[in-house]
Amino acid sequence: MIIQKMRLQRGWSQQQLAELSGLSVRTIQRIEQGKLASNESLKSLAAVFNVDFSVFKEPDMELKLHSGSSADEELAFNYVRKLKGFYSHAIKYVVVICILAAVNYLKTPHVLWVPWVAAGWGLGLFFHGLRVFDKFSPLGAEWERKQVEKRLGRKI
Repeated sequence: MIIQKMRLQRGWSQQQLAELSGLSVRTIQRIEQGKLASNESLKSLAAVFNVDFSVFKEPDMELKLHSGSSADEELAFNYVRKLKGFYSHAIKYVVVICILAAVNYLKTPHVLWVPWVAAGWGLGLFFHGLRVFDKFSPLGAEWERKQVEKRLGRKI
């Protein structure tokens, strides 16, 4: 996560960081996802970012990252992750429904079953979108805030 933050602060893509460090894009992706990295990979990244190698080796580096970042930054990262998940869900929906429609048309054109699948999954996608875009979230951030205030005995 700290590598992703440092990369984004410089406005680099994963491809650019891979070229600068001599690592593959897949390696950069795995490291940014929190997977273990070899010392050689971390040394290459430290050289690119012009930081000490030990920055990446500290066990509490995630803690330092979050304490150093603003709450707005953290919220933005969380929102972008949710948005990415929704777009990924929507793309999978379109691809799979198209494949199923082709199978339905070719194998059993007299029985239309694909609209039922599309409607069911589409409903799930619709609610996923509502949750991501904060249109409907009964147990969302506002509810959490109220519960915390209630638990702490503060006026709401």
